[in-house]
Amino acid sequence: MIQEQLIEIRRQLHQIPEIGLEEEKTQEYLLEIIKSIDKEFIEYTTWRTGILVFVHGKAPQKTIGWRADIDGLPIKEEVISDFHSTHNGYMHACGHDFHMTIGLGLLEQMTLEQPINNYLFLFQPAEENESGGMLMYEAGAFGSWLPDEFYGLHVNPELPVGKITTKVGTLFAATCEVQITLTGKGGHAAFPHASNDMIVAGMSLVQQAQTIVSRNVNPVEGAVVTFGTFNAGTATNVIAGEATISGTIRTLTEEMNELTQIRIREIGEGIAKSFNCKVEVFLDQKGYVPVINNKEKTEKFMTFMEHESGVLFEEAEVAMTGEDFGYLLSKVPGTMFWLGVDSAYGLHSAKFEPREEAIPFAVEHVSNFLKSLDK
Repeated sequence: MIQEQLIEIRRQLHQIPEIGLEEEKTQEYLLEIIKSIDKEFIEYTTWRTGILVFVHGKAPQKTIGWRADIDGLPIKEEVISDFHSTHNGYMHACGHDFHMTIGLGLLEQMTLEQPINNYLFLFQPAEENESGGMLMYEAGAFGSWLPDEFYGLHVNPELPVGKITTKVGTLFAATCEVQITLTGKGGHAAFPHASNDMIVAGMSLVQQAQTIVSRNVNPVEGAVVTFGTFNAGTATNVIAGEATISGTIRTLTEEMNELTQIRIREIGEGIAKSFNCKVEVFLDQKGYVPVINNKEKTEKFMTFMEHESGVLFEEAEVAMTGEDFGYLLSKVPGTMFWLGVDSAYGLHSAKFEPREEAIPFAVEHVSNFLKSLDK
C-alpha cells in the first residue's frame, strides 16, 4: 500500500469508532481489506469482533505475532476535519485507528511473497474496557496459531514522528479499576445527629487511601491511587445517605497492585465501622497486568532500530499507562514499543490529532524488523 492508501484507510477507520466487543463495522471494514490481500497461504478466522490472520510460512520454524487493537472510546470528538467520527459520542482518541492501519500495512508487506516462518496478525477487540486479549486467550481463540513471540506498538503524542522508544522489562503499569459505594442514613441538614453523612465518610476514605502510596508502598517502587469521580447528595439541605466513588490503581508490579487492592478494601471496611455505614468495594483488574518486555526479544528489537536508517531510537522510561497487551506478553515473550505521532493533545483527549506521516513510517521500518526475524 502506498502512503495515500494507508492514510485513506486510517481516515475511514477514524470515522467509525466503536467500544469494546461492539466493533462490528470496524470488523467488517477490516475483513474487506484482509480479503483483498488474496494469497493462497493466508487464512483468517474471527472471534466475536476480533480477527486473527494466519500467514503460513513455506518452511516454518516458529510463529511471529503482531497485535493491533481496534476499539474506540466513549469520547465526543472536538477535532474538526473531513473525516471526523460519524458515531456521535465516540472517538478513536487513543490511536487505535493508527494501530489497525499499521497492522494492515504490515500484513500486506509480509505477504508480498510467502515468508519462511508463520506470522499471526491479531486485530484485537476491547483493549480499553474488557481486556480483549485476555478474553481471547482464555477462550482458546488462538488455538494452534498462538505465536512463539509477540510484538505490538502504541502511539505516543509526546514523541515526534520518526522516533521509536522502548525498554527491557516493565514498560507500562498494572492497573485496576475501583468502585466504592458507601451507604448510611441520610436526613435533614438541621439534624446531623440523626444521620450519618456519607459525604464526610467518603471524604475520609479518599484521604486515607492516599496513605497507601505514602506509607505502604516502598519509596523506590511506583504506585498511584487516583479517584476520578465522587457522587453524593441531592440538595443543599439534605445530608447524603449514599456516596459512590470510583478511581484507578496503577503500579509497576503485580505484587504491589495486589497489596494496594488489599489496603483499599481494609480502608473501606475501617470507614464503614467508623461511620456506622455499609461499604461495597468492587475491584476490577481484568487482564491489565504490567507490560513486561522480554529481555532477549527487546534487545534484538532495540539493536535493530538503533541501526535502522531513518529511525530515531531512544530508550524509554517506564510509564503508568495501562495496556492489556501485558496479559499476552505474560503468556508469550515479546515486545511493545512507543511510536511517535506528535500531537499537541494527549491520549484520550477529545482533541487528540496525531500526524498521519507516522503510519507509512511505521509500516516501512517495522516491516523491515519483522522481515529480519524471518530467518
